[in-house]
Amino acid sequence: QVHVAESGGGLVQAGGSLRLSCVTSGRSFNNFAMGWFRQTPGKEREFVAALIWSDSRTFYEYGDSVKGRFTISSGNAKNTVVLEMNSLKPEDTAVYYCAAAGKTTYYYRTTDGYDDWGHGTQVTVSS
Repeated sequence: QVHVAESGGGLVQAGGSLRLSCVTSGRSFNNFAMGWFRQTPGKEREFVAALIWSDSRTFYEYGDSVKGRFTISSGNAKNTVVLEMNSLKPEDTAVYYCAAAGKTTYYYRTTDGYDDWGHGTQVTVSS
C-alpha cells in the first residue's frame, strides 16, 4: 500500500512564503509523476503543479494561478517533491494535497491522473 505524506503547511501573511514537502512510501518502483492540488470548501480540487518523469527527462507543469510564484522540485529519488510557494495571496488559502501516479499518465492536471493521495495540509494566507 502506498502512503503519501505532506508536511509544511501553516499560516503566513500575504506576500510571504511557505514550503510544502511530500514523501511517498510503499511502492516497489518509482513514481511516474507527483503533483499538488488544492481545495477550498465547496469547490473542486484545483491543479497546482506537477512533476512528470518520462524516460530520462523531467517535465514541470503549473496551474495558471500559481505560475511564476510556485516552484515544484524533486531530489534524486522519485518519491519526494517540494513545493516552494512565494508571493502568497489570500486566495492561495486552501488545503493542499499531494498525489502520486504509479503509472504513465497524460492527465496530470486532473485528479484522475493520480493513484495515491495524501490527507492534505492546510495553508492559510492572511491579508
